[in-house]
Amino acid sequence: MAVSVDGERWVLLNASPDVLRQIQTSSILWPRRARHSPIAAIVLTNGDLDHVLGLFQLRESQPLAVYATRRVWDGLERNAFMRTLSRFPGHVVFRPLTIGDASCVAGPDDVATGVVVEPFAAPGKLPVHLYSAFEPDPEDNVGLLVRGSETSKVAYVTAARTAEPVRQVVRGASALLFDGTFWSEDELVARKLSNARAADMAHVPIDGEQGSLRILRTADVGRRIYTHINNTNPVLKRGSRERQLVESSGWEIATDGMDLVV
Repeated sequence: MAVSVDGERWVLLNASPDVLRQIQTSSILWPRRARHSPIAAIVLTNGDLDHVLGLFQLRESQPLAVYATRRVWDGLERNAFMRTLSRFPGHVVFRPLTIGDASCVAGPDDVATGVVVEPFAAPGKLPVHLYSAFEPDPEDNVGLLVRGSETSKVAYVTAARTAEPVRQVVRGASALLFDGTFWSEDELVARKLSNARAADMAHVPIDGEQGSLRILRTADVGRRIYTHINNTNPVLKRGSRERQLVESSGWEIATDGMDLVV
């Protein structure tokens, strides 16, 4: 997800492995001149590889400003690949996020973007590659309240073990983008694709008594959008029973290139 107040300076929320393809298909993110990028900063919500590998696609001579909790940053710095983001002094400027504190996002040049992010604890898990390195901590996985003005905010939660703690935090958001990875708890097991259940991967399923569709049905938010959807999830199929149920409950399914104006 890319966020901007003025359409000129953009903030990425996470950096997936296909970030270059996303940039190539979004002209708003194209360079305006040599050694330029309209991407001013990247905000990370956890240290999972599918959220951070894109950093290494953005490692050219353009300086980067990266916002993350200290726990996430500590986990990243344990990896030797991070040296490719330190090719010269100031190549990457790290700015810590603290749960409950709002941060005015600025680029590596300290010029403010107008985007404000406030992280909140979203129950999750450590990345697999850090299981033996750390004990679990609330800073391992966060959601974000994203503001561009005093009157509007967007809640962004791409990974969460449960939806219950999120319901009150996102109250009043103009839009909620929420973890829609799996339809059911045993989605991968039932298809014989894995022995892991949704809870094992810290993803609350959409369906079920403790599913996000039920738990968030009374959440005081505007647009409701499922994102971070796995390719096994039947909500991706137009006309499916699951898709119809989600849409009849007031939810949308995120698509590449979706525009959201609040």
